[in-house]
Amino acid sequence: MACARFISLKTSGMVRAFSTLMSPPSKAVFYDNHGPPDTVTKIIELPPVEIKANDVCVKMLASPINPSDINRIEGVYPVRPPLPAVGGYEGVGEVHSVGEAVQGLSPGDLVMASPPSPGAWQTHVVRDKSFWHKFDRRTPVEYAATVTINPLTALRMVEDFVDLKSGDAIVQNGATSMVGQCVIQLAKLRGIHTINIIRDRSGSDEAKEKLTKLGADQVYTESQLNVKNVKSLLDNVPEPALGLNCVGGNAASLVLKFLRQGGTMVTYGGMSKKPITVSTSSFIFKELSLKGFWLQKWISSGNTEASREMVDYLLGLIREGKLKYDIELTPFSEFHAALDKALGKHGSQPKQVIKF
Repeated sequence: MACARFISLKTSGMVRAFSTLMSPPSKAVFYDNHGPPDTVTKIIELPPVEIKANDVCVKMLASPINPSDINRIEGVYPVRPPLPAVGGYEGVGEVHSVGEAVQGLSPGDLVMASPPSPGAWQTHVVRDKSFWHKFDRRTPVEYAATVTINPLTALRMVEDFVDLKSGDAIVQNGATSMVGQCVIQLAKLRGIHTINIIRDRSGSDEAKEKLTKLGADQVYTESQLNVKNVKSLLDNVPEPALGLNCVGGNAASLVLKFLRQGGTMVTYGGMSKKPITVSTSSFIFKELSLKGFWLQKWISSGNTEASREMVDYLLGLIREGKLKYDIELTPFSEFHAALDKALGKHGSQPKQVIKF
């Protein structure tokens, strides 16, 4: 239950009492300086927060650990909250209590932070009603908690850069990532082929099998593409019109090699931290285009309502079993164990989602 704080004012000999609605105290992942996330973060208790007239207090249920969350804590992300800060950027919860002027949301409703915003890694969040988007409670909360950043990125890249039609093809690296898994399934629904590039590592055969089951047409490790003409491997798949790059370095060069005349490569990440090298002939003779995509900028450019409609579409696919991806739920009390997995200390792991 929300607690009420009573304030007494004495006026002309009379005492009047005003009740201020307050949130419960909250446990949160807190950091007061930038640095390695496993050393600068700690779980603390925050005091109750006033729930103003247009505010909604949400009891958080689940929130993922995304690479961008890690980068914000490290201090290397282009946009990050002022310090001290509570970590996390994406998540869902249940409405706990609402301010007196709030309409359309009631205690018990399931909502997500939309657009995503800082401070998701805490047990209770108080924000203006405009920050919250109600969703169908038949949706598994772990999927709702992770749908906005990665699946929405996949959808926008499939639809925004090239006018793809059934029978066309996409080539991507980082295919085992959540975005990569979503691209495969969204393309499949549209009749679009996918050529997928993964790292050379133990378990690559299992990764290939998993991606194939999701609908991938072809899956190659980077070493398998050390051939003079990668397009000889395409068989009945057409040359891709669109390439997606989240790795950089040699993995980006492999994407470029697959692209057809006039093709476009979209970069949305740089996991290898290596630059993209493009040959002169790729520009002059193949007329390739290189573009970038940053979801946060897209949403903040007046696309909040559009993004919510697309999120609802994606959640519908999830409920129908047409969109799925790997998730591992971890209790909030074991946050730092999940963080270690997200940091890659235990090899490749499913997306880590904190359950509150």
